[in-house]
Amino acid sequence: MSDTISFELGSAADRPPNRFQVNPVNGNSRKSQAADGPGSGSGSGAGVGVGAGAGEDGPHEVYRRLTNAEGELLEDDTFDATQMLNQRQPRQQRQSIKSSFRDKDKPSRFKDLQTTTRFQVDPQNDESDDSNDSQEERELLDNEYDTKYGKSFRHFTREALPRLDNYRNMMSIQAAYRPTLDELHNATLVGKNTHSLTRNQDPESGILNGVLKFGWIKGVLVRCLLNIWGVMLFLRLSWVVGQAGVIEGFVLILTTTAVTTITALSMSAISTNGVIKGGGTYYMISRSLGPEFGGSIGLIFSLANAVACAMYVVGFCESMLAMMTTFGWEIVDGGVQDVRIIGCVTILLLLIIVVVGMEWEAKAQIGLLVILLVAIGDFVIGSFIGPKSDAELAKGFLGYNATLFKNNLFADYRPEKGGIQHDFFSVFAIFFPAATGILAGANISGDLKDPQKSIPKGTILAIVITTGTYLIMVLQCGATVARDATGNLTDVVNGSFAFLDCQPGECNYGLQNSFQVIELVSGFGPLIYAGCYAATLSSALASLVSAPKVFQALCKDELYPKIVWFAKGYGKNNEPVRGYVLTFVIACAFILIGELNLIAPLISNFFLAAYMLINFSTFHASLAKPVGWRPTFKYYNMWLSLLGAILCVAVMFLISWATALITFAAVLALYLIVAYRKPDVNWGSTTQAQTYKNALMSVQQLNNVEEHVKNYRPQILVLSGLPNTRPVLVDLAYMLTKNLSLLVCGHVLRGSSSQKYRTYLQERAANWFRKHRVKGFYGLVDGEDFESGTRALMQATGIGKLKPNIILMGYKTDWQTCDHKELDQYFNVMHKALDMYLSVAILRVPHGLDCSQLLGSQDGWKTVSDVPRTLQPNESSGDLQAVDSSARNGLGGSIDSLSRNVSQEDRNRNQLVHSEQNSLKIVKSSSTSDLSFIAGNQSKDVSGMPDPLDAKSANLVNNSLRKSKLKHDDPASLYKGPGGAELPKEVLADLTQFTRKRSHAVIDVWWLYDDGGLTLLLPYIISTRRTWQTCKLRVYALANKNSELEFEQRSMASLLSKFRIDYSDLTLIPDITKKPQETSTQFFNELIKDFVVTEKEGENGTSSRATLNEDDALITDDDLLAVQDKTNRYLRLREYLWEQSTKSDLVVMTLPMPRKNIVSAPLYMAWLESLSRDMPPFLFVRGNQTSVLTFYS
Repeated sequence: MSDTISFELGSAADRPPNRFQVNPVNGNSRKSQAADGPGSGSGSGAGVGVGAGAGEDGPHEVYRRLTNAEGELLEDDTFDATQMLNQRQPRQQRQSIKSSFRDKDKPSRFKDLQTTTRFQVDPQNDESDDSNDSQEERELLDNEYDTKYGKSFRHFTREALPRLDNYRNMMSIQAAYRPTLDELHNATLVGKNTHSLTRNQDPESGILNGVLKFGWIKGVLVRCLLNIWGVMLFLRLSWVVGQAGVIEGFVLILTTTAVTTITALSMSAISTNGVIKGGGTYYMISRSLGPEFGGSIGLIFSLANAVACAMYVVGFCESMLAMMTTFGWEIVDGGVQDVRIIGCVTILLLLIIVVVGMEWEAKAQIGLLVILLVAIGDFVIGSFIGPKSDAELAKGFLGYNATLFKNNLFADYRPEKGGIQHDFFSVFAIFFPAATGILAGANISGDLKDPQKSIPKGTILAIVITTGTYLIMVLQCGATVARDATGNLTDVVNGSFAFLDCQPGECNYGLQNSFQVIELVSGFGPLIYAGCYAATLSSALASLVSAPKVFQALCKDELYPKIVWFAKGYGKNNEPVRGYVLTFVIACAFILIGELNLIAPLISNFFLAAYMLINFSTFHASLAKPVGWRPTFKYYNMWLSLLGAILCVAVMFLISWATALITFAAVLALYLIVAYRKPDVNWGSTTQAQTYKNALMSVQQLNNVEEHVKNYRPQILVLSGLPNTRPVLVDLAYMLTKNLSLLVCGHVLRGSSSQKYRTYLQERAANWFRKHRVKGFYGLVDGEDFESGTRALMQATGIGKLKPNIILMGYKTDWQTCDHKELDQYFNVMHKALDMYLSVAILRVPHGLDCSQLLGSQDGWKTVSDVPRTLQPNESSGDLQAVDSSARNGLGGSIDSLSRNVSQEDRNRNQLVHSEQNSLKIVKSSSTSDLSFIAGNQSKDVSGMPDPLDAKSANLVNNSLRKSKLKHDDPASLYKGPGGAELPKEVLADLTQFTRKRSHAVIDVWWLYDDGGLTLLLPYIISTRRTWQTCKLRVYALANKNSELEFEQRSMASLLSKFRIDYSDLTLIPDITKKPQETSTQFFNELIKDFVVTEKEGENGTSSRATLNEDDALITDDDLLAVQDKTNRYLRLREYLWEQSTKSDLVVMTLPMPRKNIVSAPLYMAWLESLSRDMPPFLFVRGNQTSVLTFYS
């Protein structure tokens, strides 16, 4: 083979006009020689593995294979470069190049191509480089990464470049095209190849696959102009001038414009703060203020547009009827029946136009705008022409006249024939609907090419144009038409102006008396009729389009029940045909019912409510200042938006205070419906941002509040693991903190775990909290062991004053059989808590706390065994569905199981459950030692259960919770066995012992030592709860001297009364120092026999099982002797407990103090075992020796 290797596809003579080069490096063009070798025709590329034939067929055939119809490179073409490189390069360099071709770095669709790599085909200019090939190949080897893909940089790295595609999915924090942190951070993980969008296809582009999109003129400006220029322009503007005069008319119009302009500025700010999808007003408000406000306004706004459509059609019908009357035409009765017939036919025609397609509707709007502009121009020209006949002059049209303008400059408010006295505000209320319609463009936001630019530009320009039109027409009316005119032609013929002299209410012509002034002034009267028709029909058409579009977006979000059927769209533009038909039916119904004059103020109020919330959305976003609030439209002000919202409310009450109240009531009712249903949506609303801001400010303010004993609150860190594994422990903790203080469920994971697994646990805990209506938090830490993890929880949980002051643990029932290291860790946690001045509480229940084996997975969640702890080599984060092998060995179902040693009482419990239901297995063991978990080997089996992080499965979970018809208080609905099996009643009774209602319950409080009063406070809090409020508190205390027993009892009673704590019985224990019975001593010795080391055994070198472990797990004779008095005291207490409290529902006792370096772990646990063995639910409590009770006010 020659010294140089050709990558060209043919010789100079054979090249087609558009020559391409196969370049493995950087796309650098160069001139190369033809390769010598078998089958290398005239300039063949055999060395590259592309066997082009001789002649011109070779290059053209290769070109055809490498490119698509548009001449673009096909990425899936592959070339065998290995042979070429092996022949040309030294071995060491070849290995370097091959290292960049490793399979693990290839996209997944190339995994099966073991010896191939892709090369770029780049166009090559005829002016090729004359540089030496061998020099360029040496440069190739200098950068081995360049040898892999010459086409795109993204193949050299796992990192994703910043691209639009990575941010398209607004509902997910994790983008679909960006590698996960696990894939980037873990060297053994291979990321899956992510697909990209089809070339030249941008979902946000104007025309996508034939979908019609409008620009700012046709989509926004034209629609807003047509909707704002309504019938008021032709029928009421002249009357406003007659009543308010030119000056106050200007003020009135500018005030109206101020409201709409401020609203438009606020809407511009919202619409430029991210991509606006279909739904217009509803979309903007719901994404800004949340689903509650958005849903209520969306529904009201849709209904308002549907009814407004009927109003505009009726306005058209009345104008048509007036014209028919002049010709003497009628259909039935020339009245309401004719209006109904014309109205239904008209709205049917409009429906056909809309259903045919948005393109036809846009063409119809353009035609109506032309008619409307011609009519306005006709009026302006007519004012300059002046009166064309004596009849027009007699009706008050004098032409431009300075004296007349001066007379019309000021207001002249008069009562109507019905006796209604007008003033500025009443006239303002009548005119204001003429300025509405600014949302017509925004309501079809889904059909705009670029809503962010179109909505601000088109809406604000439409307001400027329409305001200018109104002001000019006010000037022209005030300067050319008198307020009153008799229409008497005789006075005109005689040359006098007596036709202008008449008493108010007696004249039929003029600004005050006639609504046909615009037609009177116009150059050609019929054009004004055409303008009226165009104005009404265009507004009706805009409303007919707006209502279904907004309603469709509302239905897609499923905020209200039974309306999702209307969310379906048809055609390329996803037209809401069902919504069109619904709007048609509603509009027809209101046309047939009539009485639209009563509904008109309500419609205006509905629109104003939407304006108000748009303004408030901008104000609220500016106030909360979330990081995501970055509108590109800068000409807004938060206080101006607030003023706009206030003005909207004021105008609502000016129009009609009754309809304003109805509007607010409707918005509130719909708001409460959405709030009650709690739709599973997360739109990042400003209410969420404000909630965070308020919480942060409150926590910061709380830091400035000095602590006082009267404001003490038990803030509990409960070592429960996942809440569903120890529900009884969590129930007790929540009973103490409900509506009162902080509750955190702590979970210690032994070893490291993946973020996906941690997120799964957090979601599972949050789901359990929601289902059981527990308001708490879930804290998860990784630790090398239970002790270090718990220490981290105690030190790091909470913020500021919101930190736990009590640690609640479960009693370790397997302390006699567990590994001694576990026992020491459990004991050291108590020491650490007391070192941190935390109070300590330990709960023991007869049948154990761990229910992980008893309870099955519910609500579509995976069992614990279905989610692996960590990522495995050659796994992507999407593959985290392996089953933990230890779960199949009988340890599945609990996320945090360290050991499964079963005590004797738990074996009895297992037999009871197993006999009643074979499918259920219950394993009760330690309540805290098994908070840690040792990750075993994991298999590659993929679970068939839904991914807990998948949005759809999460929706199913929440929907099932929301739609469940079972009562919350029904334990059978809260707790199920594996596979959804029913649990025995006895098991359910144990699981709900702190949540079910108790009648005549008894709580025994053994307040042995003064720990600050916590031993007394906690049972009192329990007695105030709804389920335990009828219980009795029996207090037991130790007496100092038998001789002073009566005095001490009175002192204790006095203390309790000053604490304002009700109790049913008070007992003092007089002879606690008395020696315990022999049976009690034997019982205690039996408990510690495996831990005791005698001096004789130590001397002879023999020992019991305990000597095989660390020295701190032993009990020597010296240890027993040092605490002999305490041991006797606790054994004596056990005897009293058996006499007094075996029938109680709950026993609360002061926890014995574990003295450092005095009491060993097994000896201390033996004390607790002596006190609580075979007793009712038993709660040990030790305060931090700081007062939590006071008798001062």
